Amino acid sequence: MNKNVGSADKWIRIVVGLFLISLTLWGPKTAWGWIGLVPLMTALLNFCPLYSVLKVSTAKKEKTA
Repeated sequence: MNKNVGSADKWIRIVVGLFLISLTLWGPKTAWGWIGLVPLMTALLNFCPLYSVLKVSTAKKEKTA
């Protein structure tokens, strides 16, 4: 697994994930809010499987010396 989630993308995923999960506790209280685990986990792992399939990366390129 190569890192393909950048810093800004990571923070957006964390906020969106926490917001969706919070809907299960305070909002309409439906189980659909648990879908927020997906962006939260992809942010914490710095890897998005969909980005891998689409060959997209928001992570900075590592310099090789």
